[in-house]
Amino acid sequence: MTITTLTSREFNQHASDAKKAANRGPVFITDRGKPAHVLLSIEEYRRLCGNKPKISDLLALPGADDIELTLERSRELPRPVELD
Repeated sequence: MTITTLTSREFNQHASDAKKAANRGPVFITDRGKPAHVLLSIEEYRRLCGNKPKISDLLALPGADDIELTLERSRELPRPVELD
């Protein structure tokens, strides 16, 4: 896997090169020297977050009604909301 870093200006001027680089690995796009965005191929994106089954799909599977599910109540106390 090759990691590529481009400035926002380079990305804007060479978008097709950035897309080709994303096929080899993540492309970090910086704003004022700090990473701001990451460009990934769709395959890598799906690998990272798209293959997880949804609980609604799992519960709809045949035989799911036979599964016993016991959940414990959370002992954590709620935290106050911090508004800035």
